[in-house]
Amino acid sequence: MFSKIATMRSTDAYWDLSERKNGISRLREALDKADAVVIGAGAGLSTSAGFVYTGERFDRYFHDFAEKYHFRDMYSGGFHPYDTLEEQWAYWSRYIYINRYMEAPKPVYHKLYDLVKDKEYFVLTTNVDHCFQKAGFDKKRLFYTQGDYGLFQCSRPCHQNTYDNETVVREMIEAQGYVIDADGTLSLPKGISPEMMVPSDLVPHCPKCGEPMSMNLRADHTFVEDEGWHMASERHAEFLHRHQGRKVMFLEAAVGFNTPAIIKYSFWRMAHEWKDAMYVCLNYGEAYAPDEILEKSICINGDIGEILYQLSKEGRN
Repeated sequence: MFSKIATMRSTDAYWDLSERKNGISRLREALDKADAVVIGAGAGLSTSAGFVYTGERFDRYFHDFAEKYHFRDMYSGGFHPYDTLEEQWAYWSRYIYINRYMEAPKPVYHKLYDLVKDKEYFVLTTNVDHCFQKAGFDKKRLFYTQGDYGLFQCSRPCHQNTYDNETVVREMIEAQGYVIDADGTLSLPKGISPEMMVPSDLVPHCPKCGEPMSMNLRADHTFVEDEGWHMASERHAEFLHRHQGRKVMFLEAAVGFNTPAIIKYSFWRMAHEWKDAMYVCLNYGEAYAPDEILEKSICINGDIGEILYQLSKEGRN
């Protein structure tokens, strides 16, 4: 249906700051007129909020693992074949805690919530860090398609349930020597180096078959789509059905091309097929729309946190 090579005219048009300002004004006006907003959020949204997996943040929490195994980002460390489950969960408990239970450094998600909180909205996201709920989004208006850092599942899996992991993750963190401060951040007592192992009795095992637990993240065929996942999927489908034919904005927020079929391609298709729908793409370096929906699209290139800040200023003017 769509051109194989999507047009870049929208991206080019907003490199100029004056044109970007015009795009933000158009988007502000379109938001005010929309009956409903469907947000599709990708990894770039959390990156803009400060959840980066490299650099200073990686060095602060994983310098010991980096020195031992020579990887330079959290993502690579998650795939390392550790010798023991005790060491694997030392790494993963830090990874889970800082990316799921700590607050994002920047209020990007809060700014997005402020834009849509008084509207009919629904969120479809491939992110697994729970930032939407922490920012105030209604849990029943969220569909986390790829899982949740806050859930364990059987690694086999022998059944289709998931399990909240906050309590045991906190215990693992503290067993490594970290102190969880009142604001949720982690600190180490002076002169203390963190342990790179957790006690064996904290290693999670499936309560039914006894196999090691794993993260509820869509990496292969073992991903568990539990009851909550299916209920969220049904609510998403129902929201789309109920609003078809109305003025719906499909707002794509920092979505890349790792899994384009989940958000990007479906948003293009619905924007094309629904008469009164429009497509919005906010992205750093990849803000564009296919020719077939270009006339009903707004594409703004730039850091999404800065775009949302400018949108909020536009709303106050």
